[in-house]
Amino acid sequence: MSAAPSVLPSKAPQDATIGIIGMGDMGRLYARKLSEAGWKVTACDQPDRYAALKAEFEGSGSSISIVENGHLVSRCSDYIIYNVPAESIDAVVKLYGPSTKLGSIVGGQTSCKAPEMAAFEKHLPRDVDIVSCHSLHGPKVDSRAQPLVIISHRASAASTALVVSILSCLKSKMVHLSAEEHDRITADTQAVTHAAFLSMGTAWHANAQFPWEVERYSTGGVENVKINIMMRIYSNKWHVYAGLAILNPAARDQIRAFAESVTELFKLMISHRREEFEKRIFAAGEAVFGRHRDGPLLLRDDILDQYSLSATRIPKSERRPNSHLSLLAMVDCWWKLGIVPYEHMICETPLFRLWLGVAEYVYRDRKMLEECIETAMEDDAFRMDDLEFTFAARGWSDAVGFGDFEGYRKRFEKVQTYFAPRVAEATRLGNEMIAKIFEKTRNGDPQE
Repeated sequence: MSAAPSVLPSKAPQDATIGIIGMGDMGRLYARKLSEAGWKVTACDQPDRYAALKAEFEGSGSSISIVENGHLVSRCSDYIIYNVPAESIDAVVKLYGPSTKLGSIVGGQTSCKAPEMAAFEKHLPRDVDIVSCHSLHGPKVDSRAQPLVIISHRASAASTALVVSILSCLKSKMVHLSAEEHDRITADTQAVTHAAFLSMGTAWHANAQFPWEVERYSTGGVENVKINIMMRIYSNKWHVYAGLAILNPAARDQIRAFAESVTELFKLMISHRREEFEKRIFAAGEAVFGRHRDGPLLLRDDILDQYSLSATRIPKSERRPNSHLSLLAMVDCWWKLGIVPYEHMICETPLFRLWLGVAEYVYRDRKMLEECIETAMEDDAFRMDDLEFTFAARGWSDAVGFGDFEGYRKRFEKVQTYFAPRVAEATRLGNEMIAKIFEKTRNGDPQE
């Protein structure tokens, strides 16, 4: 990790112009934030969206100018940001890269930097500096205090400083990494997290369940987190997750390892090999959480009880234990891969923080962890869900391993359609839940 550059930007905000190629959800977030901060923004999307985008932003009082294509963006902008899916970056840069303004700076906002940097190196003029970025949060999350990775790939100190100045309006926590460091850490913090929740949704869909309507899941606390994050992921576009998973080699390996952990633990459960199961669970927990045993918890489930899609509220004393196969497999996977998730908190996403927090909560509560083991061994209440979860984890791993974007899209959209009627409410609750947790964190008291 490199230190932030000390050279002041050579251009003031009034002098530099920003170009955005790709006005999806994140592109629009960037355009609005930059415009509100006083930057002049020129932006485009696919040609068939030109009229709608122009109508949306024209007369809005912003300094956002919508043009027909990326050639017009590239030729007039001092800093150009490609906000396109990772799987499309090579084709888009090949098309518009030759029009890049002499001496300008180019970057991307893709989730996987290896193909992005390859495209820039291949298709951009040599006189162009490359300073990329990645906001580690979704478009519906407040960018303040969230990690923002800055990647000075081929650039002067002055160019990097200008980009830092431009993006400072997001009020994010800037982290300077190389492209390789970025991809390794995002694989550690995002790939398996996404796979776990994609698999949950697939399993509940396979069993024709809306979990908040099933008594064993409408218990608040930890279950609220699982349901809300699952719904949050399926409320987004499929390519947000597909590119990161399929194009990042480290992510593919980790998703495969997660599916193996799920399968191996489930086999131990159904064969009632309790001693082997317990030994593995405790060893993984010690490896991942042992050094953090006495530190403050990232979150506690009582703060999350209010964020439920269920109309039923069951007192904590009457809640049924869960096997939490998804959590046990996640920690087992981290252990097998030698990942200590706390080391990557500099690049945490809201979902990763919640997922690590929930896993930490279960593993540092000996009674709850023993209840998970007992339920996994002796209680069939969650067996059908755990079976479908195992199938789902393997299915997602296969889609990623085969590099099958179309298969990934079909799997994702099938489940997304099933849960669509409750997405709006789930998104609202998820936003409130995340905002509450980060408010406590910013105030230095994540436990209350």
